[in-house]
This record gives sequence, C-alpha cells and structure tokens, in this order.
Amino acid sequence: MASQVKLSSNETLLREGEHSNNMYWVQAGQLVVTKKRGAEEVVLGHIYSGELVGEISFLDQEPRSATVRAVTDCELIQIPLETIDGIFKTQPKWLEILVKTLAERLRKANARIKV
Repeated sequence: MASQVKLSSNETLLREGEHSNNMYWVQAGQLVVTKKRGAEEVVLGHIYSGELVGEISFLDQEPRSATVRAVTDCELIQIPLETIDGIFKTQPKWLEILVKTLAERLRKANARIKV
C-alpha cells in the first residue's frame, strides 16, 4: 500500500549505496540527484513534481546509484515493492522481464557515463 512522505528542504530521501524496496512519486517540490566523485559531490540532475525517483533500484533490487535530497519542501507517495510485484502477478510474465531488462540496461548505461 502506498503512503505519503513529506521532506523538508535539504532532507535526504535516498543515499548512494543503500538498498531499498521503495520508489517515490513526487507530488510537490523539487529534489536534486548527486553522486560522489572522490570527496566531491556532483549534481546529476533534478527531479520535479510528477516524476518518479528511485525506480531503477526499486526494479532491479541493486544498491542506489545516487543520493537524492530535497531542494524544497516535498510531498511524495512511497510505493513499496509489494505493490509492483502484485501488478506483475496479474500480467504476462514478459512484462516483468521487459521492465527489469530496461532497468538493468539503464543502470549499465549510467555506469559508463563519467561524472
């Protein structure tokens, strides 16, 4: 069952390297995505209202590839892994394989990009 999450400005939602069974749908606010490069923190992009965040790790169950922090106060809907597992059980198996394959390919492509 999905639940609401509220973040204050500068609060961290996800940390690079963590494991998680949730993704988030941003209802309001803005988040920043960063990655460590040595002692430096590099900004990869921003997440805005209406977008998902944490979806790659959610789908492939690998550690988080970046840190996500609130830029402004945010409202999000937390979607647990059990929700998508339930959806996959009602659909043809190829749909689950397709989604997980796309997540795996995206993670590999991201890993090849030098920050």
